[in-house]
This record gives sequence, C-alpha cells and structure tokens, in this order.
Amino acid sequence: MPAAAAIKVMVVDDQTSMRAMIRRALQDLGFKDVRDKSGASEALSAIKTDRVHLVISDFNMPEMDGLQFLEAVRNDPVIGKTVFIMLTGSADKEIVQKAAALGVNNYVVKPFSPAALKEKIERVFGELT
Repeated sequence: MPAAAAIKVMVVDDQTSMRAMIRRALQDLGFKDVRDKSGASEALSAIKTDRVHLVISDFNMPEMDGLQFLEAVRNDPVIGKTVFIMLTGSADKEIVQKAAALGVNNYVVKPFSPAALKEKIERVFGELT
C-alpha cells in the first residue's frame, strides 16, 4: 500500500483549469509530487527524462490525443509500464475499448469528483495510506 506522497504524478490536459482542478484533488489526497503539462508530446519527453509512477491524461487534446499518448508511452521500453489513467468527457465505448487494447490502467469520465479519482487510483495502486 503506497503512500500517496511517494507517488510521482504527471497530469496532462490542454485546459489550464482542468489541470489545476486535478492537481488540487491530488494534493488533497496527499500527493506531493504532481507535475503537469498542457500537451502530450511535452509530457512524453518530460517523463522520459524524469520518470513518474502515474500519468493522468485527458483524451481530447490537440496535436497528440490521449490514445496516441498512451500508445507512445506503452511502446517505450523505459516508461512502458507507467500507470496510465485516461480522462474522457464521454464514456464512448469505442474510445474505452481502444484505450483498454492499448493497456490503459483505468479511466475517469469527466466531470468527476475527487472521491472518484481516488477510487480509480486505488484500483491500480491499492489503498492510499
């Protein structure tokens, strides 16, 4: 059971307000090391040089969407096993199925509560202490 404070997180969303909301929710849950980027390619290079344990990424982003980002992470031999939680504005079955096929660890449908985010993270890491 890892302590939330020991888990490094990268939040990726093109909306500043959404990144701030997720960051706040994570900090309230006890996460100390929360980084964020507005785009997937920027986040990808950042986590290759300074690895994280958890990526929380929006699906709908310009340039590289969440599925392309997930695929890039999974295809990288160094960061390929990083826990990846996808945020999506819709519970579109096709997106969820593609994400599952690419190895997403969990997904959260927006809007969501901090409790829902905690539950999705705990399904992967176990209870946060």
